[in-house]
Amino acid sequence: MGETPLIDGHNDLPWQIRGLFNNELNTVDLHTLNNTHTNIAKIKEGRLAAQFWVAYAPCDSQYKDAVRYTLEQIDVIHRMCQKYPEDLMFAASSGDILKAFNQKKIASLIGVEGGHSIDSSLGTLRLMYQLGVRYLTLTHSCNTPWADNWLVDEGSHPAENNGLSKFGEQVIKEMNRIGMMIDLSHVSEKVMNQVLELSAAPVIFSHSSAYALCKHKRNVPDYLLQKVAHKKGIVMVNFYNNYITCSKNTTLLDVADHFDHIKKVAGYQIIGFGGDYDGVNRVPQGLEDVSKYPDLVTELLRRNWTDLEIMAALGENLLRVFKEVERVSH
Repeated sequence: MGETPLIDGHNDLPWQIRGLFNNELNTVDLHTLNNTHTNIAKIKEGRLAAQFWVAYAPCDSQYKDAVRYTLEQIDVIHRMCQKYPEDLMFAASSGDILKAFNQKKIASLIGVEGGHSIDSSLGTLRLMYQLGVRYLTLTHSCNTPWADNWLVDEGSHPAENNGLSKFGEQVIKEMNRIGMMIDLSHVSEKVMNQVLELSAAPVIFSHSSAYALCKHKRNVPDYLLQKVAHKKGIVMVNFYNNYITCSKNTTLLDVADHFDHIKKVAGYQIIGFGGDYDGVNRVPQGLEDVSKYPDLVTELLRRNWTDLEIMAALGENLLRVFKEVERVSH
């Protein structure tokens, strides 16, 4: 972990800051904040080198104030970096991640979770890129007017777009053009397949696990893991108990099983970390907060993962994807 940056794809601390402190950073110390999974001291203990912080607007803001809500969350991420410049460094490129790593700072990137945040506007998408957003999760747990979400596969939401609409296809092409990563966590299986065919760049799953081990529709089936590998993309493993064991009781060992399974089915080149800390109400025993990443790495080493495989999962896989997304856009 000293040679390769540990990059996590999904952390919802900004959502907690909104809920607990109304985004008023002057009322909280992120060094010592103790009623969340994440604070700066825990990040350092966890050897976390880069974090995609999530700008999230809930589904009930769709067709209302989702764009404003999202902008306020983007703003709070920028202000986190401005308030703690000794610890956090804003990052908007693969090169920035390495620059922060060399300066021993935590690279802080932005992902927007939910396509409803762009309000069906390519102009809004482009402006969010200008504000530093480097991935968009195409849906949250609600359909947008142009893409269906995972609840369609459960039968609890109707399919409205037959996966991805014509406008949805335009969104994919525009994300490829501007250099924004496409995140397929939360979308329906049909959308996953369509985007894997359509995108000119590799895709990410910022916080999803293996369907074969926990048959939850938020996870990725084996045949799609193989398609992601063919596309040279990445699946960043979510630690949420409900997606790891499909039950309340989960341990670090169960999470390591998902890493093993994805490696076996699709290769170590598609694996990353996507803890979903501060976005879930329960986490595995042994992975109680962001300080615990080294314990998971230790367990993978115990399972005979090679240094090459560990370094790939820590950060090299995500850096490869990010660089290719940047290359495609140029």
